[in-house]
Amino acid sequence: MEHLLAISFGEIFLKGKNRNVFYKTATNNIKRNIREIGYYDMYTESSKLYIKADKDKFDSLIKEIKKVFGIAYISEVVKCEKTIEDISRTSIQLIKYYKMDQGLTFKVESKRTDKSFSLTSPKLSAEIGGDILAEFKDLKVDIHKPDFTVFIDIKSSAYIYIKRIKGLGGLPLGSSGEGLLLLSGGIDSPVAGYLMAKRGMNINAIHFHSYPFTSKRAHQKAMDLAKILSAYTGKMTVYSVNLAEIYKAISKNCQRRETTILSRRFMMRIANKISEKYEYQALITGESLGQVASQTIESVSVINESSSLPILRPLIAMDKKDIIEICEKIEAYEKAIEPFDDCCSIFAPDLPVTKPKLKYIQKSEENLDIEKLENEAIDSMEIIEIA
Repeated sequence: MEHLLAISFGEIFLKGKNRNVFYKTATNNIKRNIREIGYYDMYTESSKLYIKADKDKFDSLIKEIKKVFGIAYISEVVKCEKTIEDISRTSIQLIKYYKMDQGLTFKVESKRTDKSFSLTSPKLSAEIGGDILAEFKDLKVDIHKPDFTVFIDIKSSAYIYIKRIKGLGGLPLGSSGEGLLLLSGGIDSPVAGYLMAKRGMNINAIHFHSYPFTSKRAHQKAMDLAKILSAYTGKMTVYSVNLAEIYKAISKNCQRRETTILSRRFMMRIANKISEKYEYQALITGESLGQVASQTIESVSVINESSSLPILRPLIAMDKKDIIEICEKIEAYEKAIEPFDDCCSIFAPDLPVTKPKLKYIQKSEENLDIEKLENEAIDSMEIIEIA
């Protein structure tokens, strides 16, 4: 018997002619996540990836593999000879190993990829189920809602397993283009980045601050969130842009109640220029419709006009409760709620315009040297690599 980890992929195997590209991307992402832990070998057989490693490393390997998008399940499997006797013996040993032999219900689920095997899948399940019942008098069969399932895959060898650990699902990172995330220091933007990464998009980030009006600790908080997010996205570049001079110009030359909309349009234009230089294909924000003044449908429309790139808003229809749950899941919530203000909250007006008209916002922008302000902000930005 040989203990292995088996990786079952999700949507990848619905992707037709692109399947091999998706599979190779997912496999490379797994290798990246587990290279420091170490393993002996990887191989593919009938749509699953098998990993050979020391059994005492399995928990550490599973922890890192769970962070890779595109995976449906991770299973600890036992590989044995493709005989009824060996399959039966191994199934019984696994039930004893997991201590599932007392008063539980079970079923056997077989999948016969090798059609030369003597028994069909239903007959093999019945045969092994009978052996299990003979060995464990306290177990009962329940094919609808069993307490546990004995899975048997018949390939070049037999692979048997009981426990499956759910993966993140989604698509492999890097299979859906390049996105630039507007990363604040709050709850929403890390979740937005995570969700777009789950759909296969490579994520880098731009962070806007206004030091010295905002503190260095507020800036560090955003970098810490980027580090947390990089556990799922891999290496990330963060463009740190100071908007202090832009906020001062808006305050001096425009109506204060327009500050939020005007500054968001500056952010989008700056992000577009950086995207053009570094070849990002879309912007990503953590906006949710109606959550704050800048996220009314009128505000969203006016902000959209300032960007030539598509602005992806994966949280647009989500409740705050659901966003928080995901933030907690990716272990970013405690960092996100630290009490350090970002530039948006520092300069937010008491009575912001909630239904802006594009023509009036553009009229206000005529009072600003937009090109000069944007270029100066970009020229002074800091580029930070998050490993």
